[in-house]
Amino acid sequence: MTTSAELRIKPDWAFLFSHPAYFLAFGFGSGLARKAPGTWGTLMAVPMYVYLAPRLSEMVFLLLLIWAFVLGIWVCDKTGKALGVADYGGIVWDEIVAFLLVLFFTPPGWGWSLLAFVLFRFFDIVKPPPIKYFDSTWHGGLGVMFDDLLAAGYALLCLALIKSVLL
Repeated sequence: MTTSAELRIKPDWAFLFSHPAYFLAFGFGSGLARKAPGTWGTLMAVPMYVYLAPRLSEMVFLLLLIWAFVLGIWVCDKTGKALGVADYGGIVWDEIVAFLLVLFFTPPGWGWSLLAFVLFRFFDIVKPPPIKYFDSTWHGGLGVMFDDLLAAGYALLCLALIKSVLL
């Protein structure tokens, strides 16, 4: 995570409300958390999913996720440039979109959702190969968004393996 000494601007509520991209990139404010902003951003996806999933068809939900990913490339890039740090820890739109994808494919039930959360956070923090490679070599908004998409993929693979053993 980046220290504030490297920042051009110290992110706060005024910064978030100065542009819609900043507000989205900081996960509606969840990225302002002093500790574990990525975890708070990931948690922000839960009420979003609970609200959206029953109201949208599966196809519309997936199209929404694609749109959110593409939008995320722009909002994360714009916010990173404004801050002077491409992948600042408070930028959590990438966690939100990736965890929405994980929740979409997670079996129903709070136990599965909790396991999905733990797995996603584990892979997002540890960054096993090739996540670490893409995190360090792809820059800008695409780099910010892509490594979380890979972490989502790892979490989903683990969930599928666990489900195949248990069910």
